[in-house]
Amino acid sequence: MAPKSVKKLLADTLEDLTEQNLDKFRHRLVNRQEEPRVRLNRVEGKNFLVLTDVLVSTFTEKGAVPVAEEILREIDCNQEAERLVEEYAKQSSNSGSRDDAKASCGATGGNGKAEGGCSEKHFVDKHKLELINRVSNIEPILDELLEKKVILEEAYAKIRALSTSQEKMRELFSTSLRASETCKDIFYEILKKNEAYLVDDLQGK
Repeated sequence: MAPKSVKKLLADTLEDLTEQNLDKFRHRLVNRQEEPRVRLNRVEGKNFLVLTDVLVSTFTEKGAVPVAEEILREIDCNQEAERLVEEYAKQSSNSGSRDDAKASCGATGGNGKAEGGCSEKHFVDKHKLELINRVSNIEPILDELLEKKVILEEAYAKIRALSTSQEKMRELFSTSLRASETCKDIFYEILKKNEAYLVDDLQGK
């Protein structure tokens, strides 16, 4: 079966929301502080199809999914957010548009998965505590995560405002890195560039 388009994924997700949660979604969308902003008259009283068009036209197909995920989590629709991210990861993988983000499971460990296949624990999860305590070069890591849309501007600012590397890493693990395997894969690749010795040490354990 052909993968769904981004518009179809977003429309299906918003269609599944209750009317109350859809109202919350509209309200949060127009009150986002980051640019580009969405005006109230574009979404007020509009159905899920119009909301989908607004998301894609405002944030592009690439940017609409993380924005929708962010808002869904803020209105406590975490199950819908998880499903959206998982479906988008599959769609991106099948289309080949994000080769680094969703590499195949295997024994190479190139995408952070341990030997033994998909059932094995991801490198990022396996070494969570040590990564929290030992990652020190956090700022460039956050910059790249922002650039790759793993974290959004609001979360980026919140994490940067924390005082220690440990606090920043804990916040990162409790929010953005919970979203999907794709986010962990991207984080792992960034870690290899910015904390190469640490990654080598942990892989040797």
